Amino acid sequence: MRSLLIVFGLFMFIVGCSSSSEALKPEENDIPDNPNNLSYLALGDSYTIGESVSEDMRWPVQLVRQLRIKGEEINAPKIIAKTGWTTDNLLNAMDANLGNEKYNLVSVLIGVNNQYQNKSIVDYEADLNTIFSEAIEFSKTGKEGVFVVSIPDYGATPFGASNAEEIGREIAEFNAVLKKVTDQFGLSYYNITPISKMGKSDRSLVANDGLHPSGKMYTLWVNLFGDEVFDKLQ
Repeated sequence: MRSLLIVFGLFMFIVGCSSSSEALKPEENDIPDNPNNLSYLALGDSYTIGESVSEDMRWPVQLVRQLRIKGEEINAPKIIAKTGWTTDNLLNAMDANLGNEKYNLVSVLIGVNNQYQNKSIVDYEADLNTIFSEAIEFSKTGKEGVFVVSIPDYGATPFGASNAEEIGREIAEFNAVLKKVTDQFGLSYYNITPISKMGKSDRSLVANDGLHPSGKMYTLWVNLFGDEVFDKLQ
């Protein structure tokens, strides 16, 4: 595990330099942003920023596209995420980048780097309490507008294959905490981890970097919870 940590740490340092917190530009979307449209804040790490996939294939962007097809007038997602972020990195970024604006939707997907960097699962739980509390404050409809996505199992990727069993076990432990805190806050929880495991047998679901999900996998995620997210906006 330690040798994998060293290699992965270098990888995260390199790709982390090219990924950043951002809101998609209007010209990169099907329709221009409008202050009267619905709004969406996506909080996370490499999975939310869509490391190694094109911007239009990031799952928050695909979710917005699906909501528009269903008839919602919703702006491009404001994404606060970066490759390599842990919960404390995300909290710092939220403090630095978000003011008093509220959103119709807020999503949270965070934790893989806490697991990878051997950070305390107790601290992870404490950070989740703060992140969820703040996410609810950023939501126009409180808890109803917030949803949580489970942590993918990167042991099912070529990069994690040599330690697949250990990675899978640890990811399951972090997801158990994530689900527990989600339930305590009364938030919606969408379990995409079984889909992430499909990458082991279907490499088209893994990005070219051999580690992150492909746009095709992100589509499966959105298909899993898109209808329920749509219902949140009714």
